Amino acid sequence: MKGRTFLAAWALVALIAAGCGSSSSSSSSAAASASSGSGGTANTNCKASVAIEGPFTGPVAQVGLEQLHFAQLAVANDNKSLGIHVTLNQDDTQLTPSIATQKTQAIIASPAVAVIGPSGSQEVEAVGPLLGRAGIAAVTGSATLPALASSGANKTFFRVVPDDNVQGPQDANYIVNHLHPKGVLIVDDDEAYSQGITKVMIPIMQKAGIKVDHETINGTDTGATLNNAISSLVTSHLNSNTQVAVLPWQAAANAQQFGLDAQQQHKKVILFGTDGTNSPSQFHIPGTYISTFGPDISESKNAETKALASQVTKYGPYGAFGVPTYAATDAIMKAIASVCKSGGTPSRSNVLAAVKKTNIPAASNILGVPIAFTTTGNLVGSPGYLFHVNSGGKYIEIPPK
Repeated sequence: MKGRTFLAAWALVALIAAGCGSSSSSSSSAAASASSGSGGTANTNCKASVAIEGPFTGPVAQVGLEQLHFAQLAVANDNKSLGIHVTLNQDDTQLTPSIATQKTQAIIASPAVAVIGPSGSQEVEAVGPLLGRAGIAAVTGSATLPALASSGANKTFFRVVPDDNVQGPQDANYIVNHLHPKGVLIVDDDEAYSQGITKVMIPIMQKAGIKVDHETINGTDTGATLNNAISSLVTSHLNSNTQVAVLPWQAAANAQQFGLDAQQQHKKVILFGTDGTNSPSQFHIPGTYISTFGPDISESKNAETKALASQVTKYGPYGAFGVPTYAATDAIMKAIASVCKSGGTPSRSNVLAAVKKTNIPAASNILGVPIAFTTTGNLVGSPGYLFHVNSGGKYIEIPPK
């Protein structure tokens, strides 16, 4: 988040007491919310319940827990600064559409007035229509498939990150203009997000005269099956004509395995990951590029942002997924507060109406960009971030142009 200013007032005292654990309780039992504390007396007439859907267990639990911790911090901070009392319920989807459907049905049957998430595009495809029919606003910090907004199927869907029609061309053009490969291997992991961004990138690279080898791997495979599939890809599809391998995967550990296999087979290739591969503790092959929709706040010089980074570090390593989820949560919290300020009692309908009117200045949110939504739920504006992994395995932010 270099060069960005974040001026919102943070209330980070005693946040551990605000329920920042990593348990994955269902939406029927609310996590403890922060007390009003010294930041102002909570408005006892302004009470609401919200839910977060994310992969808190399973192969991408590290990403889901990062999102959960940032959401919990946002709820705690906003309860204090806005003088409201909102509880956060946790619904573990494991990034699986069928599980997300079950969790969403439970949320619909609960008092929740809004949803943070779901995390994955494939999950939104499955549950977006359900949330729409129930009139529940769902603000995601990570689902980027363009059709989620453009199809008209998800009437209450919003996102605080750019979609693949922004990120895909940006990544493809960077590869064309800066890496200058003769050949590219791009491997989707057979799910909505990966297939969507792959579809956007391929024509741009082909138009530039680059030979593109498009392959598919089953991203839900595990163990020996997954290892054999990755090893086979490296053996059969990396050669002297392939200088770049694009991995738009949701599991960073799988991308790391691909890179290690390439090294073991003495295959020289530049890896280029997107979004889900952004995990400094799991994917750190030197020379790799990783694009993402969220900034790195670990190197921020801003005092408030540094304080947040310090708090989150207590719960383990984190990448760029938590920051947009914080912003998504903040948008919902501010919508609830605006309903109460106008004299209303938070409900699904009036919170949805307030979310549609979201207008948070760049200087007042952690993303450092204006947060407002188009009529289809897309973010107004198109931020993007790119990192290069140095020889020590550290992520270094570079201009994504």
